[in-house]
Amino acid sequence: MNTKIINGKLVKIKSTLKSISLATVLLTSATVFSQNLKPVSYQDGSQKLNGLVTSNAGKKLPGVLILPAWKGIDDEAKAAAADLEKQGYIAFIADIYGEGNIPTDNASAAKTAGFYKKDYAAYQKRISLALEQLKKNGAVSDKIAVIGYCFGGTGALESARGKLPVAGVVSIHGSIGKDQTRPNETISTISTKILVENPAEDKSVTPEDYNNLVKEMNDGKADWQIITYANSKHTFTDPKSADYNPVMAKRAWNHTLLFLKEILK
Repeated sequence: MNTKIINGKLVKIKSTLKSISLATVLLTSATVFSQNLKPVSYQDGSQKLNGLVTSNAGKKLPGVLILPAWKGIDDEAKAAAADLEKQGYIAFIADIYGEGNIPTDNASAAKTAGFYKKDYAAYQKRISLALEQLKKNGAVSDKIAVIGYCFGGTGALESARGKLPVAGVVSIHGSIGKDQTRPNETISTISTKILVENPAEDKSVTPEDYNNLVKEMNDGKADWQIITYANSKHTFTDPKSADYNPVMAKRAWNHTLLFLKEILK
């Protein structure tokens, strides 16, 4: 066990160093591999959108659409894309907000993400446009999944609710509750397989949200599972977050890869 004297006290630092080391490796990997991501411009009417696709674009491979967190395309999304490419997938990171609309702070991110949570049809449309770009870049049309972080996790669930043509979705610490102003919808069969990765200490997810999602999936006769990660707060998978839990983040990613392998290969 490594130790260090701090303010005259002998302190154990082994676990801290491991956590910092792992986070540093992940962030470095995101920077290195993001250099291999290719920019892709596309449109929603007059709004320009700027996504990123992995360097294996053009090959006929299973595809994964990545929906980033509430501030738009970030290092966590880029690191995920890089690893998915190594796993044999074409990955495309969607631009939901569009050029000129990327939030610069938490307040603007909450406002912009809140718009799409309320106007779920607009969110589903932006996801659909990104899926088309994924297909144009080589993804096999019947072997596509959607994964999303935080606000993107909400989008992953919207992909299932909107019956978008995907085999499965993964919501990673997503907001699983629907907007309170959303009209009641008639539940119909949900054919998309669903994996929800839920941090146990996520204060943004209420017991009511959790129970309502379970009821929604059961009513839709969906193939679903929820994995809850102990000692984990909201953004537990992001190395840049104070909530980062490297042990649970690794488990969650392994669960994601296992799920994708099952439905896409």
